[in-house]
Amino acid sequence: MKLKKWYELLLVVVIVILINILAQYFNFSYDLTSDKRFTIADSTLELVDKYEDPVYIQVLLGEDLPAGFKRLRSSTLDLLKELHDRNPNIIYELYDPNDGSPEETKKKQKQLIDEGILPTKLQYFDGKEYSQKLIFPYAILSYGTRKLVINLLEEQQLNQDEEIVLNNSVSLLEYKFANGFQKLSFERRLKIAFTEGNGEIDRPHLMGLERELSRYYSISRINLDTFVSIDSSFELLVIAGPRTKFDQKNLFKIDQYLMYGGKILWLIDKLNPDLDSINRNKFFIPPDIDSGVDELLFKYGARIEPNIVMDLESSSIPQVVGMQGDQPQLQMFKWFYHPLVSSKGENPIVKNIDRVNMYFPASIDTILTESIVKKTPLLQSSKYSKLQYNPMRLSFEILKFQPDPSKFNKSNVTLALLLEGNFESAYKNRVSAEMKSTLEQLGVPFREVSPDTKQIVVGESDFAKSMVSEQRELGYNMWDKQYYKGNKDFLLNAVEYLLDEDGILASRSKELKLRLLDTVRTTKEKTKWQLINIVVPIVILLVFGLIFNYLRRRKYA
Repeated sequence: MKLKKWYELLLVVVIVILINILAQYFNFSYDLTSDKRFTIADSTLELVDKYEDPVYIQVLLGEDLPAGFKRLRSSTLDLLKELHDRNPNIIYELYDPNDGSPEETKKKQKQLIDEGILPTKLQYFDGKEYSQKLIFPYAILSYGTRKLVINLLEEQQLNQDEEIVLNNSVSLLEYKFANGFQKLSFERRLKIAFTEGNGEIDRPHLMGLERELSRYYSISRINLDTFVSIDSSFELLVIAGPRTKFDQKNLFKIDQYLMYGGKILWLIDKLNPDLDSINRNKFFIPPDIDSGVDELLFKYGARIEPNIVMDLESSSIPQVVGMQGDQPQLQMFKWFYHPLVSSKGENPIVKNIDRVNMYFPASIDTILTESIVKKTPLLQSSKYSKLQYNPMRLSFEILKFQPDPSKFNKSNVTLALLLEGNFESAYKNRVSAEMKSTLEQLGVPFREVSPDTKQIVVGESDFAKSMVSEQRELGYNMWDKQYYKGNKDFLLNAVEYLLDEDGILASRSKELKLRLLDTVRTTKEKTKWQLINIVVPIVILLVFGLIFNYLRRRKYA
């Protein structure tokens, strides 16, 4: 009998050991969470699988952190562990810049700052007192001679709770690492060309956007008059705010660039409103802008209307309402021509981004096309908007009266549109002799239909500008002194989507539901719950032991 029990015990031990050995080689998990927070996208896994040489990752979040940042660190490490299990060439480690003596810490921090990795000053309450420290919420990826830094922490917006910021940061971890792996895998930087020569936004005013893009892409400016064609080595063409008309030769170059698979980001104004002119003249009738691109866009499935979309959901401008001594007294008023636009769809370009501040935007209609083109609205007005067509009289007089919501009876007016599919050439059946001659010089045939490609049309360009005089970031509104991060996020995501052949932007749509604790109650009842967590398991074990003992004695009595 005793020998049988020993055999049974030995069998249990052997089974446990075998399970542990098998677990080292075969990992299996099933995500039971409602938001699928532990499910890694196939596109991310495919990127990770490509690496046949080691990718080294340093996570700069140390041990001594408040609870929210510990969650960010543990979520980062959990993700990297899964990626390492998938491909052992993904090698990661923790590197704490705050670990060591004061001299060592100072040296580590200086080295990171010299490399452009700037710390975040963190102030937090540890339950007893407020503490301050510098943290570096970054991961450094190295692959051969290539190096890339990922900021793990999202920017905190005005009046935004820190818990929400950290939750958004955790939600975006997979996308940020997938994006990093993709960038490291490029043999060369993808090339983006901004057109110039037709009154487009000048370089100083696009410096904020170009600076952000130049971290990952090669940026060029091209005057179409100086090129026989647009080089196919440019993966993306950006046409930002042209004020003068493209001639037919240059429109043909743009058309054939698209027909050969190029991607285009259109930021097109139909009217030229000017706040300074309103200030000087009390009113202003904005002139039309004819950039000549309408015929192309119409053929591709979009039409930008010659109007301005007004919206009750808008940013503000200051107006002088009186004098205090010799100083003007200013008051902020909602300026309905500067709408704050929310994203309405589930497309990863706009999912979870903040509102975009636009300036005198035009509406965009979709046009039926002969070829199959998918049309997805990206940015739309609120349900309290209206359309104003030229000729119109722009004046600050409207600020003297309360708006009548019944007149703002348009809703979900499209302001930015994504077009995807096979586009038909705007020059089909009408190629001139000069155009044919150009193609013969290049030795390429005329294409009537494009391969599967993408373009984005926005009925406004000023939202992409940065302030030159104050050297402000992209998205800063000079009138209400607010920074609208959605402007930058929308433009960067738009470029990312147009150039993304791996589908990694889909992982940006992951949304983790935030389940916040009542901080007042947790502080008040901290001791109570600590005792419950310590004492209750012990009591349960004691009760179980007593019952087991009682039943055993009764059985063998």
